[in-house]
Amino acid sequence: MQLNFRSLAEDKPSDVLRDVFSHGWPGWSDWLRTRQTTSDTDVRDARLALRRHMPEFETLWDKWVEACGDDRDVALFLSFWSPPRYLVNCSQAVLLDADGPVLIRNYDLDPQLNESTLFSTNWRGRRVAGMVEGIVGLADGMNDVGLAASLTFGGRSISGAGFGIPMIIRYVLEMCADVAQAIEALRAIPSHMSYNVTVADASGDWATVYLSPDRPAIVTRTPFTTNHQIGIEWPRHGRFSNTQGRSDHLEQLLQDPTLTADRLIGEFLTSPLASTGYDKGFGTVYTAAYRPVSQTISLNWMDGTGEAWNLGSVDRRERLVNFSAAGSKSISSGSGQAVASGSKTFAHAPQGALNSGLLHRPSMG
Repeated sequence: MQLNFRSLAEDKPSDVLRDVFSHGWPGWSDWLRTRQTTSDTDVRDARLALRRHMPEFETLWDKWVEACGDDRDVALFLSFWSPPRYLVNCSQAVLLDADGPVLIRNYDLDPQLNESTLFSTNWRGRRVAGMVEGIVGLADGMNDVGLAASLTFGGRSISGAGFGIPMIIRYVLEMCADVAQAIEALRAIPSHMSYNVTVADASGDWATVYLSPDRPAIVTRTPFTTNHQIGIEWPRHGRFSNTQGRSDHLEQLLQDPTLTADRLIGEFLTSPLASTGYDKGFGTVYTAAYRPVSQTISLNWMDGTGEAWNLGSVDRRERLVNFSAAGSKSISSGSGQAVASGSKTFAHAPQGALNSGLLHRPSMG
């Protein structure tokens, strides 16, 4: 199993967004077609939800839709309003050292379902870069005022009216300058499923916020999270994902005063934090690290290879990565080289991806 990771940048929704759309939409549209029908009423409700909860994004949403084909299905999808349910596994942690905070996260799922794109944008006058989830949404990222954010699935199957988490992460990074502002945004915006969002800023502040559709957001000052909130509320998923084991491992690591960022990244690249269960749909696709003070971003794989960028100068690169029971390994890298298609095909999702009607999706960590 192979995936082509690439980095792209643009200032306004235009040709690069259309490239990201053509890359991801075939798989996403297949996924939606089997789970959701779209009507004019749905799109109207999405607009009203944006106008109420994210008014700054209504015009931006129109620009996204225009760039991506002005289609009703596309419009609803790009709003992320009450999408079909999904789940994935991830781990994330914040470490504070002499260089300020670093937010490190593992993104775990079937590599075939990942959009494998680091996308740097300046769509609203603020530079934001992160890993694409759902074409315009983000699974993790950082902005040019030093706020970083990342998500994991919260380990609960309940869903309700709300936004998909990739849009919420995008909104936080576009609109917020620090952890305090991020917390207020996360408290205010309804999430359609349960997710854990960790935020860190250049001042060294951090928080993990537990979002759910059926209860108020819970703000904690815990510097790590896996795939549960206030205990294991979905035992089957908890056992399958080893969420408690990973959480216990992170807690023990972060109690060590000699722990360094390099060592912590190394821990994220090995068991129990890293997984090679790609055939079951829950393997570690990448390990990302965000440095708010130095404005640096890195992606890392289990063979010790990686890529690093400065937020203000994300250039076009590509790296082909192979995934197997032995872990993730880079095969080749280059600039602007079409080394693999990288587009996902949800039709080939393994049967293990289906659980109580939930297809595990690439971003919700």
